[in-house]
Amino acid sequence: MTATTSVPALLNTAAELHAYAPEGRRAVVMTMGALHEGHASLIRAARAHAGPAGQVVVTVFVNPLQFGEAADLDRYPRTLEADLSVAGAAGADVVFAPSVDEVYPGGEPQVRISAGPMGERLEGASRPGHFDGMLTVVAKLLHLTRPDTAFFGQKDAQQLALIRRMARDLNFPVEIAGVETVREPDGLALSSRNRFLDAHERRTALALSRALFAARDRLAAQQALHARARATGATEDRAAGLNRLGEARLAADAQAVARARPDAGPAAVRAAARAVLEDAGAASPPLDLDYVALVDPADFTEIPDDRTSGEAILAVAARVGATRLIDNIPLTFGFGATS
Repeated sequence: MTATTSVPALLNTAAELHAYAPEGRRAVVMTMGALHEGHASLIRAARAHAGPAGQVVVTVFVNPLQFGEAADLDRYPRTLEADLSVAGAAGADVVFAPSVDEVYPGGEPQVRISAGPMGERLEGASRPGHFDGMLTVVAKLLHLTRPDTAFFGQKDAQQLALIRRMARDLNFPVEIAGVETVREPDGLALSSRNRFLDAHERRTALALSRALFAARDRLAAQQALHARARATGATEDRAAGLNRLGEARLAADAQAVARARPDAGPAAVRAAARAVLEDAGAASPPLDLDYVALVDPADFTEIPDDRTSGEAILAVAARVGATRLIDNIPLTFGFGATS
């Protein structure tokens, strides 16, 4: 079966899945269930990529290796019947929902994928062993599903970077595709964990996206000022001259333009995000910040303050009540002052 249907086939074993081979390309979306619009956007991207002759497989598997505490594993929502509806409506042909015994026959694997140094930073530092468990199950599911392309959300940016690195380093014959983060109308990044937030906690949680957007806007303003400085040749002397003429507002603007520095971006981005997050720390309920970091998307090391060009990811993680949330936004430093 390769045509899209409203009710996808539910398969539980690798043998069933292998017998369900597509005529064309196979695209896979890996999830732990509790599907929402963010997952649906991944499935739609997979459907568009696979085409009418291809096959879209959605995996639903709550991976025990990714949870540090048994209570967190037990608390994770399991909504398979609803997941089938979401997956089918978005264009999935198959939902592959294996048991723990199917994925880990004989118990937890003794041989696992190591996430390496990148897996020890940020989320890896906060959740030791999480990325080793994530990469191990992704590797197993890639073998079990045998896709041409696998789709993952950019909301989990560090996870996506590690999967891409694993596929490259270990020569997996699969394309790893990232799909843009989907947000709710108020800006909160879609997550299965959002359902655990009450109304007051959700209000506080909005500080994560507000911090990211404030940092993005600050960077845009810094870049605009620097571009004006380069285009107009603005100087402190011009600002002083305007002041002497009584043009205080024009002088203040000219001074801001003259003082725009090509290396002010990273520091300004961090400061803008931290200001919002610190305010949220005093909210009721408070936001308990884990980290806010401006990192290189290639290896998740911190961007230096003197970086003037290139790609970056601003990532944040915090706990609101009993719920831990993450979010990130890609940024481009384009001052062009590296030559």
